[in-house]
Amino acid sequence: MPLVVPGINSNGGGDLTQEWMQKLAGKKISESGSTDNTNFAKKDLPQNHRVVGEDTMDHQPNRLNIHTDKDGLVKKVTHG
Repeated sequence: MPLVVPGINSNGGGDLTQEWMQKLAGKKISESGSTDNTNFAKKDLPQNHRVVGEDTMDHQPNRLNIHTDKDGLVKKVTHG
């Protein structure tokens, strides 16, 4: 019988992940200020999120992960 761990094989967000990707792709996450065409204010993100520069092994299915490049531009959004 295979080991079953709830949430381990799900992306934890499905359509919600795609929605956030559409909101954030190509924008910089700003510590202060407001959301506009080139920036997204950190205060407007869900409480349970993290901005990730590189992949890590810390998995939490309900957390929104915002992956950025070295310049801070959003490249990918996942849950986990």
